[in-house]
Amino acid sequence: WQTLIEAHVDGKTTDGYLLRIFCLGFTKKVIKQIKKAAYSKSSQVRAIRKKMVDIKTKEASTEDLKSFVNKLNPDSIGKDIEKECKDIYPLHDVFIRKVKVLKKPK
Repeated sequence: WQTLIEAHVDGKTTDGYLLRIFCLGFTKKVIKQIKKAAYSKSSQVRAIRKKMVDIKTKEASTEDLKSFVNKLNPDSIGKDIEKECKDIYPLHDVFIRKVKVLKKPK
C-alpha cells in the first residue's frame, strides 16, 4: 500500500546520443508509522518527479553513452534519487526501468 511514482526524460549525452530514460520508485513508510498505507500527496509526487527528472538530465548530459550505461548497472542513479527525495517523502526501490535510444549521432 504505497504510491508508485514514474517519470521519464529525454537527455542528450556528451557524444551526441539522445536518450529517453524511464524511472520508477515507490513510497515507503516513515519510521514508527502505524497506519498500513504509505500514500503521498499529489504535490509531493510532483516534487519527487521533478527531482527525478533533474537528476536524470544531469547524469545524462555530463557523460558519454558508455559511462552512462556503466552507471546503470550498480543502480547508482536510483540511490541518488532516493537520497535527494527523502526530505519530500521517503522512497524505496527506485530504479531506472528502461532507456531508449531516440537518436544516434551522425
